[in-house]
Amino acid sequence: MGLHDTPPAAELAAAVEDFLRTDVMPAVDGPLKFQALVAANVMAIIGRELSLGPAQERGHRERLSGLGVADDAQLAAVIRSGAMDDRFGEVIEALRQSVADKVAVANPKWAR
Repeated sequence: MGLHDTPPAAELAAAVEDFLRTDVMPAVDGPLKFQALVAANVMAIIGRELSLGPAQERGHRERLSGLGVADDAQLAAVIRSGAMDDRFGEVIEALRQSVADKVAVANPKWAR
């Protein structure tokens, strides 16, 4: 068990999202309903980032390390310089996975 008691932050975010979708949105109209939808979507993103983020961060660091760079800025610099031209397939696959991870948090429906 970690430092914080249960429920974990991801479950709290899911509970707020559910409250907004099932209790608030049906009870309001117009701009307030839209704002509740936006807030529910934000809570869903927060929940996914809390649950998926640590593993995604590890994977991202491993991909960068496998390409021999320390961070995204250095990767961009070596791509611009042409130093990775001979590793095009590896770079594309690493970038694809990074984008897939971002989409999995932002909105998994977009991945379909």
